Amino acid sequence: MGASKHLSNDLKTKIIQHHGLGEGYKKLSQRFKLSVSTVRNIVRNWKTTGTVLVKARSGRPRKISERQRRRMVRTVTVNPQTSSKDLQHQLAADGVTVHRSTIQRTLHKEMLYGRVMRKKPFLCTRHKRGRLRYAKAHLDKPASFWNKVLWTDETKIELFGHNQGHYAWQKKNTAFQEKHLLPTVKFGGGSIMLWGCVSSAGTGNLVKVEGRMDSSQYQQILENNVQESVTKLKLRRGWIFQQDNDPKHCSKSTKAFMQRNKYNILEWPSQSPDLNIIENVWCALKRAVHARKPSNLTELEMICREEWSKIPPTRIQ
Repeated sequence: MGASKHLSNDLKTKIIQHHGLGEGYKKLSQRFKLSVSTVRNIVRNWKTTGTVLVKARSGRPRKISERQRRRMVRTVTVNPQTSSKDLQHQLAADGVTVHRSTIQRTLHKEMLYGRVMRKKPFLCTRHKRGRLRYAKAHLDKPASFWNKVLWTDETKIELFGHNQGHYAWQKKNTAFQEKHLLPTVKFGGGSIMLWGCVSSAGTGNLVKVEGRMDSSQYQQILENNVQESVTKLKLRRGWIFQQDNDPKHCSKSTKAFMQRNKYNILEWPSQSPDLNIIENVWCALKRAVHARKPSNLTELEMICREEWSKIPPTRIQ
């Protein structure tokens, strides 16, 4: 049957017609230039089924039953982190041995695919309610409100740039040529911590943080830079101070400092998403700084200040 199933139905019909006129297998094989066994199989199939068509075969029976398939789908729906290996063990307990690729194909037919889980901050009910309350309270605030906000934050900038992949055009077996290598230094070659502030009017002061910042140093930075930045950016009376919920920002002494200096503080939800627009400004700053390839920490700080002053208000707006 192997060879006969690849022949056209017209040819098979002619063989049956000539066989009906009394021609034997050998004569038919010579006439149509086919092997005797192929002719015999065609005639035998016609006598058995009454047709020259090859019926569709059912194929190899599935190892995973319909009930087991439904159980697999139910398992991964209830617990999406179930691995194909876990499902393999589950089936083995039923006496069914299959490869993990079979399990994956079965789930793919149900439109279920293995994907890397997205990371997000752990949120309890209190955090979710706080976020929703914040969103409802600020959703319809006019641009005039946001133009009064002084956005503040800290960031770390490493000497040798971002921890991300870089691409280079290479020929085969040239990956370890000097020009194709990306130099690395232990611990990033050192880094500096910066505090900065921005508003829709532009960038305010940028300050290097010495050592590990605590509440006292944070308050000193605010005292030396906030009012100066407010004046520089021409923020009017009623300007609003923004900070995240870092412990040193929310300590008792820091709260007392802000009360004494009459800071109008923007409410900020716990475990907040990165709503602070200065996050985008930091990203732009780091790209510009690392494009200039500073060679030491002193040069890194100097370039940071230069590039910070170049960021136009239109970018922030």
